[in-house]
Amino acid sequence: MHNPHIGVLGASGLVGSFLIPLLAGKGCRVTAFSRQRINWGQDNMQWQPLSVDAPATETITLWISLFPIWVLPEYGGWLAERGAKRLVALSSTSCLVKDRSEDLYERGVARKLAGGESFLRTWGAARGVDWIILRPTLIYGDGNDKNISEIAAIVNRLGFFPLLGKACGKRQPVHAQDVAAACLAALDATHVVNRAYNLAGGETLTYREMVVRVFDGLGRKPMLPSFPGWIFVLALSGLRVIPRYRHWTMAMVQRMNQDLVFDSSEAVHDFGYAPRKKFLIKRYRK
Repeated sequence: MHNPHIGVLGASGLVGSFLIPLLAGKGCRVTAFSRQRINWGQDNMQWQPLSVDAPATETITLWISLFPIWVLPEYGGWLAERGAKRLVALSSTSCLVKDRSEDLYERGVARKLAGGESFLRTWGAARGVDWIILRPTLIYGDGNDKNISEIAAIVNRLGFFPLLGKACGKRQPVHAQDVAAACLAALDATHVVNRAYNLAGGETLTYREMVVRVFDGLGRKPMLPSFPGWIFVLALSGLRVIPRYRHWTMAMVQRMNQDLVFDSSEAVHDFGYAPRKKFLIKRYRK
């Protein structure tokens, strides 16, 4: 690509915070769409409010979608009106994991992810739009994410982190900056069309080891007591009355001992996906 014009949907989130500067630094002209106003101070970047009713003002053929993929059906016509010809959309490996969850809410999330992916395939075929689906594993971002930062918040609040059993389930956390770079690489790889790829982090470690790294990032000595399942059941029954924790479930706890490992070799081969080799975080705020 040579100074292309790229539209970014859902640009105000974590991955967008890395993607927009990356695109601007590459000399791309960027139009960022989000409900929350953003200003990156770049001459080649402009912001527009994300509204399905907003009229099209110019043609943009290249798109990256960062908001939940199940929202895409609302914007199918909107994207077509703007001349979309190639679209990279973020999904999640959760669609491959949570469809088997015992929790009704989690199965619903998996169905929504699968539905969004299915829409993109059908819509792309009907509209003549090339699409790429990227499924990251657990995304983190040096304290600004909703995954690893939740672990850090528990450590800060309690001084320890409770584990179920050995917490030996394997994880591959992926940094948001690496996901952002993958979005641009996939968009640029015009030989790749109508494919879905898993994006795993460069290091595989156990859930316990992952939590230890969080303690390190907080400058704390790891304290990881193991509790039986019934203790978590009691704790969750109290926590779930608080809106912030209403979706915390025993299924989440049980996954501490389940392997969530995915193969990213196709993404490496097809568009040079290159995640950092180790899961290391900057020091989190206490």
